[in-house]
Amino acid sequence: MAKYYCILFDADNTLLDFDAAESKALADTLRNYGIEPDAETVQTYRTINEELWRQLEKGQLRRDKLMAERFTRFLKAVDAAGNGAEMNKFYLDQLSTHPDLAAPNVLDVLKELSEVATLAVVTNGFDRVQSRRVAESGMKDFIEEVFVSEKLDSEKPNRKIFDAALRSLGVENREHVLMVGDSLTSDIQGGINAGLDTCWYNPNHAENPGKVCPTYEISNLEELYPLVMEPEELANVGVKNRRHQL
Repeated sequence: MAKYYCILFDADNTLLDFDAAESKALADTLRNYGIEPDAETVQTYRTINEELWRQLEKGQLRRDKLMAERFTRFLKAVDAAGNGAEMNKFYLDQLSTHPDLAAPNVLDVLKELSEVATLAVVTNGFDRVQSRRVAESGMKDFIEEVFVSEKLDSEKPNRKIFDAALRSLGVENREHVLMVGDSLTSDIQGGINAGLDTCWYNPNHAENPGKVCPTYEISNLEELYPLVMEPEELANVGVKNRRHQL
Protein backbone atom coordinates (compact mmCIF):
# COMPACT_ATOMS: atom_id res chain seq x y z
CA MET A 1 0.00 0.00 0.00
CA ALA A 2 1.26 3.47 -0.84
CA LYS A 3 2.68 5.62 1.93
CA TYR A 4 0.16 8.30 0.91
CA TYR A 5 -3.18 7.14 -0.42
CA CYS A 6 -4.38 10.67 -1.19
CA ILE A 7 -2.38 13.40 -2.90
CA LEU A 8 -3.67 16.95 -3.18
CA PHE A 9 -2.05 19.01 -5.93
CA ASP A 10 -1.97 22.73 -6.46
CA ALA A 11 -2.86 23.65 -10.05
CA ASP A 12 -0.98 26.77 -11.16
CA ASN A 13 2.76 26.40 -11.65
CA THR A 14 2.58 22.89 -10.20
CA LEU A 15 0.49 20.98 -12.75
CA LEU A 16 -0.49 23.84 -15.04
CA ASP A 17 1.81 26.52 -16.43
CA PHE A 18 0.08 29.62 -15.13
CA ASP A 19 2.87 31.98 -16.21
CA ALA A 20 2.47 30.94 -19.85
CA ALA A 21 -1.33 31.03 -19.66
CA GLU A 22 -1.34 34.42 -17.98
CA SER A 23 1.08 35.90 -20.51
CA LYS A 24 -1.06 34.80 -23.47
CA ALA A 25 -4.38 35.81 -21.88
CA LEU A 26 -3.07 39.16 -20.70
CA ALA A 27 -1.55 40.02 -24.08
CA ASP A 28 -4.83 39.17 -25.82
CA THR A 29 -6.77 41.25 -23.29
CA LEU A 30 -4.55 44.31 -23.53
CA ARG A 31 -4.58 44.28 -27.32
CA ASN A 32 -8.36 43.91 -27.30
CA TYR A 33 -8.55 47.12 -25.30
CA GLY A 34 -6.02 48.96 -27.45
CA ILE A 35 -3.11 48.71 -25.00
CA GLU A 36 0.30 47.49 -26.16
CA PRO A 37 1.45 44.54 -23.97
CA ASP A 38 5.06 45.67 -23.59
CA ALA A 39 7.18 44.43 -20.67
CA GLU A 40 6.62 47.50 -18.49
CA THR A 41 2.85 47.46 -18.96
CA VAL A 42 2.60 43.73 -18.25
CA GLN A 43 4.72 44.12 -15.11
CA THR A 44 2.45 46.94 -13.91
CA TYR A 45 -0.54 44.60 -14.08
CA ARG A 46 1.31 41.73 -12.41
CA THR A 47 2.48 43.90 -9.53
CA ILE A 48 -1.08 45.08 -8.86
CA ASN A 49 -2.54 41.59 -9.27
CA GLU A 50 0.01 39.87 -7.02
CA GLU A 51 -0.52 42.39 -4.24
CA LEU A 52 -4.29 41.90 -4.38
CA TRP A 53 -3.89 38.11 -4.28
CA ARG A 54 -1.61 38.39 -1.24
CA GLN A 55 -4.30 40.42 0.48
CA LEU A 56 -6.92 37.84 -0.50
CA GLU A 57 -4.86 34.95 0.90
CA LYS A 58 -4.42 36.87 4.16
CA GLY A 59 -8.16 37.43 4.42
CA GLN A 60 -7.74 41.19 3.96
CA LEU A 61 -9.72 41.36 0.73
CA ARG A 62 -12.87 39.77 -0.68
CA ARG A 63 -12.75 37.81 -3.92
CA ASP A 64 -15.34 40.01 -5.63
CA LYS A 65 -13.30 43.07 -4.66
CA LEU A 66 -10.21 41.60 -6.30
CA MET A 67 -12.12 40.92 -9.53
CA ALA A 68 -13.49 44.44 -9.58
CA GLU A 69 -10.27 46.16 -8.58
CA ARG A 70 -7.32 44.68 -10.41
CA PHE A 71 -7.97 45.98 -13.91
CA THR A 72 -9.54 49.20 -12.58
CA ARG A 73 -6.29 49.94 -10.74
CA PHE A 74 -4.27 48.84 -13.75
CA LEU A 75 -6.13 51.18 -16.12
CA LYS A 76 -5.54 54.05 -13.73
CA ALA A 77 -1.84 53.17 -13.38
CA VAL A 78 -1.25 53.19 -17.15
CA ASP A 79 -3.58 56.17 -17.68
CA ALA A 80 -5.92 54.32 -20.03
CA ALA A 81 -9.69 54.46 -20.40
CA GLY A 82 -11.90 51.42 -19.97
CA ASN A 83 -14.16 49.42 -17.70
CA GLY A 84 -12.11 47.35 -15.26
CA ALA A 85 -14.88 44.84 -14.53
CA GLU A 86 -15.52 44.16 -18.23
CA MET A 87 -11.80 43.87 -18.85
CA ASN A 88 -11.50 41.36 -16.01
CA LYS A 89 -14.27 39.22 -17.50
CA PHE A 90 -12.62 39.23 -20.93
CA TYR A 91 -9.29 38.26 -19.32
CA LEU A 92 -10.82 35.32 -17.42
CA ASP A 93 -12.47 34.09 -20.61
CA GLN A 94 -9.08 34.16 -22.35
CA LEU A 95 -7.28 32.55 -19.40
CA SER A 96 -9.68 29.62 -19.35
CA THR A 97 -8.64 28.68 -22.91
CA HIS A 98 -4.98 28.05 -22.00
CA PRO A 99 -4.51 24.62 -20.34
CA ASP A 100 -0.72 24.63 -20.68
CA LEU A 101 0.99 21.93 -18.61
CA ALA A 102 3.73 22.98 -16.20
CA ALA A 103 6.10 20.23 -17.35
CA PRO A 104 6.18 17.65 -20.17
CA ASN A 105 5.91 14.74 -17.72
CA VAL A 106 2.83 15.92 -15.78
CA LEU A 107 0.39 13.45 -17.35
CA ASP A 108 2.80 10.53 -17.02
CA VAL A 109 3.39 11.31 -13.34
CA LEU A 110 -0.32 11.62 -12.62
CA LYS A 111 -1.01 8.35 -14.42
CA GLU A 112 1.56 6.48 -12.32
CA LEU A 113 0.44 8.03 -9.04
CA SER A 114 -3.26 7.49 -9.78
CA GLU A 115 -2.62 3.73 -9.71
CA VAL A 116 -1.65 3.85 -6.02
CA ALA A 117 -3.42 6.93 -4.64
CA THR A 118 -6.47 9.17 -5.02
CA LEU A 119 -5.44 12.42 -6.71
CA ALA A 120 -7.25 15.74 -6.43
CA VAL A 121 -6.56 19.38 -7.22
CA VAL A 122 -6.95 22.11 -4.58
CA THR A 123 -6.52 25.50 -6.20
CA ASN A 124 -7.14 29.15 -5.58
CA GLY A 125 -8.90 30.92 -8.42
CA PHE A 126 -12.17 31.03 -10.29
CA ASP A 127 -14.16 27.87 -10.91
CA ARG A 128 -15.02 28.38 -14.58
CA VAL A 129 -11.36 29.08 -15.33
CA GLN A 130 -9.62 26.40 -13.28
CA SER A 131 -12.05 23.54 -13.89
CA ARG A 132 -11.94 24.11 -17.65
CA ARG A 133 -8.15 24.31 -17.74
CA VAL A 134 -7.78 21.07 -15.75
CA ALA A 135 -10.34 19.29 -17.93
CA GLU A 136 -8.81 20.41 -21.23
CA SER A 137 -5.24 19.67 -20.14
CA GLY A 138 -5.87 15.93 -20.17
CA MET A 139 -5.44 15.59 -16.41
CA LYS A 140 -9.09 14.81 -15.74
CA ASP A 141 -8.47 11.11 -16.53
CA PHE A 142 -6.33 10.87 -13.39
CA ILE A 143 -7.84 13.51 -11.09
CA GLU A 144 -10.74 12.52 -8.85
CA GLU A 145 -12.01 16.04 -8.21
CA VAL A 146 -11.07 19.71 -8.60
CA PHE A 147 -11.62 21.93 -5.56
CA VAL A 148 -11.59 25.64 -6.42
CA SER A 149 -11.49 28.39 -3.79
CA GLU A 150 -14.28 30.41 -5.42
CA LYS A 151 -16.68 27.47 -5.26
CA LEU A 152 -15.77 26.59 -1.66
CA ASP A 153 -15.59 30.23 -0.54
CA SER A 154 -12.16 29.78 1.00
CA GLU A 155 -8.63 30.43 -0.25
CA LYS A 156 -5.45 28.58 0.61
CA PRO A 157 -3.78 28.77 3.11
CA ASN A 158 -7.07 28.63 5.06
CA ARG A 159 -7.58 25.04 6.21
CA LYS A 160 -11.29 25.26 5.36
CA ILE A 161 -10.67 24.46 1.69
CA PHE A 162 -8.60 21.39 2.64
CA ASP A 163 -11.20 20.23 5.15
CA ALA A 164 -13.88 20.48 2.47
CA ALA A 165 -11.76 18.59 -0.05
CA LEU A 166 -10.93 15.73 2.31
CA ARG A 167 -14.53 15.48 3.46
CA SER A 168 -15.73 15.24 -0.14
CA LEU A 169 -13.10 12.60 -0.92
CA GLY A 170 -14.06 10.58 2.16
CA VAL A 171 -10.57 10.81 3.66
CA GLU A 172 -10.36 10.68 7.46
CA ASN A 173 -6.74 9.75 8.26
CA ARG A 174 -4.64 12.80 7.38
CA GLU A 175 -1.37 11.00 8.09
CA HIS A 176 -1.68 9.43 4.63
CA VAL A 177 -2.44 12.67 2.75
CA LEU A 178 0.24 14.72 0.97
CA MET A 179 -0.18 18.29 -0.28
CA VAL A 180 2.03 19.19 -3.28
CA GLY A 181 2.47 22.75 -4.50
CA ASP A 182 4.87 25.46 -5.59
CA SER A 183 3.84 28.19 -3.13
CA LEU A 184 5.24 28.16 0.39
CA THR A 185 2.74 30.71 1.67
CA SER A 186 -0.33 29.24 -0.01
CA ASP A 187 0.13 25.51 -0.66
CA ILE A 188 2.65 24.50 1.98
CA GLN A 189 1.37 26.74 4.75
CA GLY A 190 -2.15 25.67 3.85
CA GLY A 191 -1.23 22.00 4.09
CA ILE A 192 0.44 22.60 7.44
CA ASN A 193 -2.64 24.45 8.68
CA ALA A 194 -4.73 21.41 7.72
CA GLY A 195 -2.41 18.98 9.51
CA LEU A 196 -1.00 17.42 6.33
CA ASP A 197 2.46 16.41 5.19
CA THR A 198 3.61 18.78 2.47
CA CYS A 199 5.88 18.70 -0.57
CA TRP A 200 7.27 21.92 -2.01
CA TYR A 201 7.60 21.71 -5.78
CA ASN A 202 10.57 23.96 -6.47
CA PRO A 203 11.79 23.39 -10.06
CA ASN A 204 13.78 26.61 -10.16
CA HIS A 205 15.56 25.91 -6.86
CA ALA A 206 14.32 29.09 -5.22
CA GLU A 207 15.63 29.87 -1.77
CA ASN A 208 13.35 29.11 1.15
CA PRO A 209 13.33 32.04 3.62
CA GLY A 210 12.71 29.47 6.33
CA LYS A 211 9.41 30.80 7.66
CA VAL A 212 7.48 27.84 6.21
CA CYS A 213 9.01 24.38 6.40
CA PRO A 214 7.71 21.67 4.03
CA THR A 215 8.03 17.98 4.83
CA TYR A 216 9.73 17.41 1.48
CA GLU A 217 11.17 19.47 -1.37
CA ILE A 218 11.42 18.33 -5.01
CA SER A 219 12.45 19.91 -8.31
CA ASN A 220 10.86 17.31 -10.60
CA LEU A 221 7.42 15.75 -10.16
CA GLU A 222 8.89 12.29 -10.72
CA GLU A 223 10.61 12.70 -7.36
CA LEU A 224 7.19 12.07 -5.84
CA TYR A 225 7.43 8.37 -6.71
CA PRO A 226 9.76 7.31 -3.86
CA LEU A 227 7.94 9.62 -1.44
CA VAL A 228 4.54 8.13 -2.20
CA MET A 229 5.18 4.52 -3.21
CA GLU A 230 6.43 1.47 -1.38
CA PRO A 231 9.46 -0.30 -2.94
CA GLU A 232 7.36 -2.97 -4.68
CA GLU A 233 5.11 -0.29 -6.19
CA LEU A 234 8.12 1.78 -7.21
CA ALA A 235 9.55 -1.20 -9.08
CA ASN A 236 6.49 -1.23 -11.35
CA VAL A 237 6.70 2.42 -12.39
CA GLY A 238 6.82 2.64 -16.16
CA VAL A 239 6.81 -1.14 -16.60
CA LYS A 240 3.84 -1.06 -18.97
CA ASN A 241 5.45 1.68 -21.03
CA ARG A 242 8.77 -0.15 -21.20
CA ARG A 243 7.05 -3.40 -22.29
CA HIS A 244 5.19 -1.47 -24.98
CA GLN A 245 8.47 -0.06 -26.28
CA LEU A 246 9.97 -3.56 -26.46
